[in-house]
Amino acid sequence: MDQLLAGRPMEPARSRPLLLIGPLLIAAWWVLAWGDFGSISHYYFFPLWLGYILTVDGLVQLRTGSSPLTRLGWRYPLVFVISAPFWWMFELFNERLTNWTYLTPWDYGFVGRTIIGSLSFSTVIPAMLTTAELISSYLGDRRTSVRLPLNRARLAGFHVAGWLMLAAMLLWPQYLFPLCWLSVLFIIDPIARALGAIAPSSFLESGRLRPLFSLALAGLVCGWFWEMWNVLAMPKWVYSVPHVGFLKIWEMPLLGYGGYIPFALEVFAFYALVTAALPWWRAASPAGAGNRTEIDPDEGRFL
Repeated sequence: MDQLLAGRPMEPARSRPLLLIGPLLIAAWWVLAWGDFGSISHYYFFPLWLGYILTVDGLVQLRTGSSPLTRLGWRYPLVFVISAPFWWMFELFNERLTNWTYLTPWDYGFVGRTIIGSLSFSTVIPAMLTTAELISSYLGDRRTSVRLPLNRARLAGFHVAGWLMLAAMLLWPQYLFPLCWLSVLFIIDPIARALGAIAPSSFLESGRLRPLFSLALAGLVCGWFWEMWNVLAMPKWVYSVPHVGFLKIWEMPLLGYGGYIPFALEVFAFYALVTAALPWWRAASPAGAGNRTEIDPDEGRFL
């Protein structure tokens, strides 16, 4: 426990209890989510996804000797804290888009919706980026000779383009709703870069494919589990997406899964932005790693 509080990596043997807790939470709350066990079943989302996060974190620890939980220590809960407002932003966009709607067993009221929603949304960033770390541990170093040089002027252009995409989406939501999953990336990536952070555009500039593949696949993996666990649960969400609402897998139209790829990049860009804006978050990496920050996608670290 002292190692965890200090933010130092735990030995794999000491991390196994954490790995056991995760699958137990998944097993218990999956049954509760899909079964009819009264009101307790309605509060499945946070504990089920906490189980997923702990399971994947434990697998990362066993494979690499380090994981987000064991590395971040006392800062780890803060990842959940910043995740909630990140997804609330997309809920605000959906007020205009109406691409998804929540079905609930009763009206929770404003306070209830805010608390339950915030707890649920708090799992988005840790789930996505921990999954990216696990996937990255299976990928070798992948680079390409193709580079996309990005000076300040081009990054500023991307930033302006992001705002234009956002405005266009809000003006013509029936046709430009996919820009919801691109505009935020174009807006926040250049800001993160200006603050000195590694962001998705950094990988395009240097030809590094491993982080991009890891994030893209993490988006698809998390998307699959989000949609699968949602389909027989209550509360749940359903989609009403113009023009592409066919060939559904669970509740999500097939083409909708493509949105999880840029969304994963947005998740990473947002986390990079927040940690760059808060210097105290950037503690030194484990012993022997010098003064590197903990975000090191070349080594498979996204948290």
